Amino acid sequence: MSPKVIFVTGGVLSSLGKGISAASLGALLEARGYKVRLRKFEPYLNVDPGTMSPFQHGEVYVTEDGGETDLDLGHYERFTSLNTRRSDAVSTGQIYSKVIAKERRGDYLGATIQVIPHITNEIKEHLTRDIEDDIDFLICEIGGTVGDIEGLPFLEAIRQYANDVGRENVLFMHLTLVPFIKTAQELKTKPSQHSVKELQSMGIQPDILLCRTEVPLPLEAKKKLALFCNIKLECVIEAADVDSIYSVPLAYYSEGLGAQVCQHFGLESKEPDLSVWEEIVQRVRNPQGEVRVAVVGKYTGLQDAYKSIAESFQHGGIANQLNVKVEWLNAEDLSDDDSVAKALSGVQGVLVPGGYGERGTRGKMRAIQYARENNMPFFGICLGMQLAVIEYARHVLKLEGAHTSEINPKTPHPVVELMTNWDQKGKKVKRSADMELGGTMRLGGYDCILKPGSLAHSVYGSDKIVERHRHRYEMNRTYEAQFKAAGLLITGTSPDGQLPEMIELKDHPWFLAMQFHPEFKSKPMAPHPVFTAFIKAAHHYKKD
Repeated sequence: MSPKVIFVTGGVLSSLGKGISAASLGALLEARGYKVRLRKFEPYLNVDPGTMSPFQHGEVYVTEDGGETDLDLGHYERFTSLNTRRSDAVSTGQIYSKVIAKERRGDYLGATIQVIPHITNEIKEHLTRDIEDDIDFLICEIGGTVGDIEGLPFLEAIRQYANDVGRENVLFMHLTLVPFIKTAQELKTKPSQHSVKELQSMGIQPDILLCRTEVPLPLEAKKKLALFCNIKLECVIEAADVDSIYSVPLAYYSEGLGAQVCQHFGLESKEPDLSVWEEIVQRVRNPQGEVRVAVVGKYTGLQDAYKSIAESFQHGGIANQLNVKVEWLNAEDLSDDDSVAKALSGVQGVLVPGGYGERGTRGKMRAIQYARENNMPFFGICLGMQLAVIEYARHVLKLEGAHTSEINPKTPHPVVELMTNWDQKGKKVKRSADMELGGTMRLGGYDCILKPGSLAHSVYGSDKIVERHRHRYEMNRTYEAQFKAAGLLITGTSPDGQLPEMIELKDHPWFLAMQFHPEFKSKPMAPHPVFTAFIKAAHHYKKD
């Protein structure tokens, strides 16, 4: 049986929160006992965001099967029980690449290739690709804003799809802005009216209108929108600003969103079990204390570049019933010891996230050194782990010029190198079959074995874990004996024991770094154990 399909579009302007709206609807439907899947269609011509600037696009979210995707897939996973897949993120670049490849192979038998029907058919084919038979609802978010030229083929494709499968099997939900003009003390519905008219001109009639607003949406405004947008009054849903994104499912429930979706499809509107969300919101609103931590990175000017880390901090706060205040520090501003001491004097823990390239690495290493020498909890992710290795090599092992071959191919001490295997004597050997990589990067979920008695093992409470990776370089095990003798230990490895996955310091209260990205597997109802443990350690930190 085919799933009911819900298309989520956006109008007036970008960044209204379509991803959170789609994810929150998924949460409401799951709370009613339905099984959902969420999917994102992006109008940009890039094949995927893997090579896009985080300043423009935000973070690259990595799926369990190794897809480099839009950050909205992170929202989908955090709000539902989903493990998204690479097929849940589709871009214009992917669509055109597939159509052109088919044309080159002769699949179209010499036909003239056009947006309609070839591009739109390819989009429709991707809509329900690899969807399980037991899925009740497929929620598809259409990126961009209605009226953008890039999004036209997607809107045409979903119009066609509704006709193909029957209008009774499809729901169009449109997210729009109802601005509040402070000088006039008025809410204005005209932008939403125009946005809906734009959709209607493309043959799409929204069934539900989600209205983003700073202030409560009065009944008269709802009636006006219903009248001019040709939508039932009860389907004009207020989406007012809330104190936490995790309040959104509860706010939508109170507005009747889930019930209207069920009614549209003629399904039983089961009473949802929202106790988990009520507990999450209660903990967010009633913390028992506060902790301040720093993120030292090079994309801190745009917090979406570290979206999953920011959310994982919140989850760690929820687990500890603490309000987590994050200081977003630009690594380039940490130019000397004084600037580092000043920047970190008011925090209780330091996280250095992943990244690529040389810019900001000196400041990140200064922050790592400060945390190490002051017994401050330190948390390193991906490049953060590699820089912790380099910092230790330089300042403790006294290996002058130690570096990663990514940044300095001629370093006399390449303590971080391109991924390869080392035997116990430090000799490079051929990579084992289970470590073969897509291209040159290790992407997606891989097993990691933890050393009993280690901090890593106590944090996870398990011998084996599965975490998601996105990297090309690894700690060079040629230097392992020197590191171990000086107190830096490898406490997590690949199953064959060859690839270093986690490190920690023997004589430090809480110093843990990992090659993978734990932030991609944290949820508010299931906070990641590393973030939970880090926040707890930071809360108890007292500077000597």
